[in-house]
Amino acid sequence: MKIERTKNEIIIRVSSSVNLDDLQDLTDLIEYKEISKKSKASQKEVDNLVSDIKRGRWEKTKSKLGL
Repeated sequence: MKIERTKNEIIIRVSSSVNLDDLQDLTDLIEYKEISKKSKASQKEVDNLVSDIKRGRWEKTKSKLGL
């Protein structure tokens, strides 16, 4: 693995044998960290949002299943 910093970006070179799913997970984490560092939301606000989303998803699932 080789990491190189240029003026505008960081380039990470890995062997072609690296599992692409693992690499995607890594890039997703980096993107999450980049986005979340700009957030002004508190952890409690994030937790409430996640809870609301899960509740909404469950309601849709129940409706589709006729429960």
